[in-house]
Amino acid sequence: MGSVHHTEVVSSMREQGVFNIEDNGHSERLQWVLDSPNPPPLWIKLFNSVKDTIFPNGNKFCFSSKNKTCQGYVVSFLQNLFPILSWLRNYKASKFKDDLLAGLTLASLSIPQSIGYANLAKLDPEYGLYTSVIPPLIYAMMGSSREIAIGPVAVVSLLLSSLVQKVEDPVANPHAYRNFVFTVTFFAGIFQTAFGVFRLGFLVDFLSHAALVGFMAGAAIIIGLQQLKGLLGITHFTTKTDAVSVFTSVYKSLHHQITSAEKGRRNKKLFWLPAISPLLSVVLSTLIVYLSKADKHGVNIIKHVKGGLNPSSAHLLEFHGQHVGQAAKIGLICAIIALTEAIAVGRSFASIKGYHLDGNKEMLSMGFMNIAGSLSSCYVATGSFSRTAVNFSAGCQTAVSNIVMAITVIVSLELFTRLLYYTPVAILASIILSALPGLIDISEACYIWKVDKLDFLACLGAFLGVLFASVEIGLIVAVTISFAKILIQAIRPGIEVLGRVPRTEAFCDVTQYPMAISTPGIIVIRISSGSLCFANANFVRERQILKWVSEDEDLKESAKGRVQAVILDMTNLMNVDTSGILALEELHKRLLSRGVELAMVNPRWLVIHKLKLAHVVDKIGKQWIFLTVGEAVDACISYKFSNA
Repeated sequence: MGSVHHTEVVSSMREQGVFNIEDNGHSERLQWVLDSPNPPPLWIKLFNSVKDTIFPNGNKFCFSSKNKTCQGYVVSFLQNLFPILSWLRNYKASKFKDDLLAGLTLASLSIPQSIGYANLAKLDPEYGLYTSVIPPLIYAMMGSSREIAIGPVAVVSLLLSSLVQKVEDPVANPHAYRNFVFTVTFFAGIFQTAFGVFRLGFLVDFLSHAALVGFMAGAAIIIGLQQLKGLLGITHFTTKTDAVSVFTSVYKSLHHQITSAEKGRRNKKLFWLPAISPLLSVVLSTLIVYLSKADKHGVNIIKHVKGGLNPSSAHLLEFHGQHVGQAAKIGLICAIIALTEAIAVGRSFASIKGYHLDGNKEMLSMGFMNIAGSLSSCYVATGSFSRTAVNFSAGCQTAVSNIVMAITVIVSLELFTRLLYYTPVAILASIILSALPGLIDISEACYIWKVDKLDFLACLGAFLGVLFASVEIGLIVAVTISFAKILIQAIRPGIEVLGRVPRTEAFCDVTQYPMAISTPGIIVIRISSGSLCFANANFVRERQILKWVSEDEDLKESAKGRVQAVILDMTNLMNVDTSGILALEELHKRLLSRGVELAMVNPRWLVIHKLKLAHVVDKIGKQWIFLTVGEAVDACISYKFSNA
């Protein structure tokens, strides 16, 4: 039947009252769909996003009739920016006791680790200690996690050194290298703050959990290999090198730390044992080197560690010259890695404690603490998996444990740095190595393989990229695979053919629910994609909908039946662009040429708004817009019988 004749027949039937799809309240429900208010413009959405970030409790504090004052705005802003102002009022002495114990335990692990990670970042030891002072203090005031332990971490230290040394040589020009690190840290803080203000957390999500597992494992192996030089203490092979003594010392150090860590994991009451073992190793090895004069016999020591509080480094930041772009680029990479690690560990422990971690607050607090850190001789800091686990096991109640840890490090900087002169480099290397097994999560990799093979591909790609190329390449591979997975799903979305589940009003995928009943002559299709855009519009129209309609007509031709209506369930479709609109128009024309009507069900707010602006609703016909699939099927059945 031609489209002109078809339209005349349907119009004639409507005039005679034979066919009317607007019965049974359809007209009223149609108006609900068509008369929905226009969505807000883009600048309003951006403004609301920033407002919600700054005043998330605005309705409670600022916009009620009782608090429409400037003071209300200030209070809400300060309580949001500094959560410590909210929970400190109810802080009790019993909580401080737990936080004090956790903070001291945390400091005993943080001090030796910070020195080791500074060495990994190709910086002097004191910069690792500085990074365990200012950032934790800032985070304690601004962060939303109660358990996370802030400071330098292995992966970011490795990433920073591997990228920065391509620009400045840490051996030939250590001062320029240090200044460049501070500049990178400043840019990392700026990017993290911007992510929080403009709610750009999706950029962090491009590094998926699977990719992060592979990236961490590859980085752990690289870190371990890099520590062999300091661990073995062999710079060149000579007959004077006492390799047996070195291996014996290394074995004893690693054996002591790994054994104590294992005991601490098995017996929760001994949580302090793995925490203090690095500090105990440092103390004992330093004492042995001092008493035996081992530094005179080839044992490398860290020598001078500058004491005192963090000096200002604001005058050392470099925002001119040819390397500013490189600093911003490296800062962006470090910002994403640091945020991903911090949010991952923060959410893990928040779920255990049963509270919500605000991702945007985390981005803001991480950004501010790294900006402040860059001005006070710190490099990029973030949340540590190992130290957070120790903090949690020690029974921390609030972020005060970070404050206690920072104060303990300050005391150490003021009083005890001279005692670190004879600390052997091999001990610092063994401390780093003992923390690495926690970064290699084989069980999680097996779980990823079992659940999602594409996710495992991202995990494997990140691991191999870091291991056989570089940290930067590994990161690029991880993000590329994750992005490709999203892109493939976006440009090649599937469709679901729906049928009514017996004894219910639900319409479900007939492949997933074989008992679902399809209505003869009517095809109900749900578009699985959240967006119908230039990347997938033609594929959905030609390769999915029209192909299925043609196959269905061929199957029913022998039964002397044909498709008379196609119903598009647009519930999942959140957005449509001009290419998607053109595809819908072309689909409507192609179906009409076959004598098939096109109906749309539950177009979402933005979709129906654009369809009205493009006059697609008028072309299809308002009577073919429905609120539910059941309503559309019933109307199409009436149309089918009236058109028989």
